[in-house]
Amino acid sequence: MNVTLLLTLVFCWMSHAVNRPNILLLFADDLGRYASAYSDPAQPSPNDIIRTPVFDRMAREGVLFQHAFVAVPSCTPSRAALVTGRYFFRNGSHSQLHSPWQKNAAPDPFEKIKALPLILRDGGYHIGHSLKLHMRDSIIGGKGNLYNSAGQKINEYSEILTKTTDKEAAKKQIFNEVKANFRNFLAKRQKDQPFYYSFNPTNTHRKWVQGSGKALWGLNPDDLKGKMPPVMPDVPEIREDLADYLGEAMAFDAACGVLIEILEQSGELDNTIVVISGDHGVPGFPRGKTNVHDLGSEVLLSIRWPKKIVSHRVVKVPVSLIDLTPTFLDAVGLTSPDDPNGQSLLPALIKGGDDRKLRGWALIGRERHAGSARAGELPYPVRALRTPDFLYVKNFKPDRWPMGDPFQVTDSSEPNYESLTNHTYAAFPDMDMSPTKAWLVKHRKDAGMAPFIDFAWGKRPGEELYDLSTDPHQTKNLASDPAYAATLKQLREQLMSELKVNADPRLADDAFDRSPYHAKEHR
Repeated sequence: MNVTLLLTLVFCWMSHAVNRPNILLLFADDLGRYASAYSDPAQPSPNDIIRTPVFDRMAREGVLFQHAFVAVPSCTPSRAALVTGRYFFRNGSHSQLHSPWQKNAAPDPFEKIKALPLILRDGGYHIGHSLKLHMRDSIIGGKGNLYNSAGQKINEYSEILTKTTDKEAAKKQIFNEVKANFRNFLAKRQKDQPFYYSFNPTNTHRKWVQGSGKALWGLNPDDLKGKMPPVMPDVPEIREDLADYLGEAMAFDAACGVLIEILEQSGELDNTIVVISGDHGVPGFPRGKTNVHDLGSEVLLSIRWPKKIVSHRVVKVPVSLIDLTPTFLDAVGLTSPDDPNGQSLLPALIKGGDDRKLRGWALIGRERHAGSARAGELPYPVRALRTPDFLYVKNFKPDRWPMGDPFQVTDSSEPNYESLTNHTYAAFPDMDMSPTKAWLVKHRKDAGMAPFIDFAWGKRPGEELYDLSTDPHQTKNLASDPAYAATLKQLREQLMSELKVNADPRLADDAFDRSPYHAKEHR
């Protein structure tokens, strides 16, 4: 190779390295598909009352995904699936909440995973993470890459604000902490070094202050009347609970804004891939968190990167958050050694791209969530396939309670309201503690409540099928309808084929029910 050619190649490599985009992942805990950008006059919903100017701007100046789904509606496996780009059941210890892996029983497949942050680090990126990780800290290169101040005030937003009379000063203090973590991270990078930073507050996770949605954000619960998901009663107590949650979502949006402002002031925003999303759906509500139905598994998603991605783009087909790692790596010219299942979204997002270049469906599932939700700490195994037109659900153990055992809820007794509001394990532990849960237990025998109780925690059949064209909220199971027999068969075969090709342990003699995935034997 002659000297001129060598110098040209070196110059091109250095030029690419200098111009590689930063990556800012703004990732909220328990935040579903809630943003004012999703408001639709034809379909009244809670998005009609929420105000999220930061998310809306990123969606307007980039891409809004109408149907984005997590791999698992549970924190640890959802986050691990994102950074590996793999189906959750391939991630060993990180395929279930709190990683209940029996280390002496078998090697942990997750030990061989490199994952997005370290791939970027080894590719020359400065990497960092703030607030909730919920994975082993080696995934981010150790505790030195965690930028968490002692207070973590954004996680206690409503509690702090409702206890002070000087709310503007309290807000300033909270957002100054958010800024400080980010600035501390930026201060440690080398000159012209691209960065990857993940911001992960938990204020949208239970519990928040009752009445805070109205008191802090002006969200009147009565404005939700007629806009509630039909799987939950449209009553004042539940409307208030949801309004409080939406207020926390607005706090997250505001926090995202202060980080984006820092980049805008430094002139780096347009060379930054900005992604805003969440790790699963709303907690403590029927069909929410831990459920594979849309309310539990569909999340907000926008991507902005004006150097490559077109603006005002709307992607309508389903995508999965396992697609984010392949997308990031494609954008920066790196590859993953982790054999990801996700695909890069870039071919559909650049000028001239279209939805037909995308997979067009999402695989969702879960195993164990709350550790002792059921006798023997057994999981609730479920897999689902979400296409543009249908949701197909396979419940592998329909004899088990999907939200956990009733525990203190019997035909004649129940825990008190305070316990159900503040303690997840009082009953049905895979449904988070909440005023909504307490209200449902208290009113479970009222006239007309049976369908809502079934949506909340009733046992489910082996298969579920929902036609989204006529039933977007998935309230009518068509699995036994002869008119849908061909569709049911096709989706069942598609799902099972994908599980078999990827060696889902659930198919291997119920491996998730025993060691090493589980501490006890259940043969």
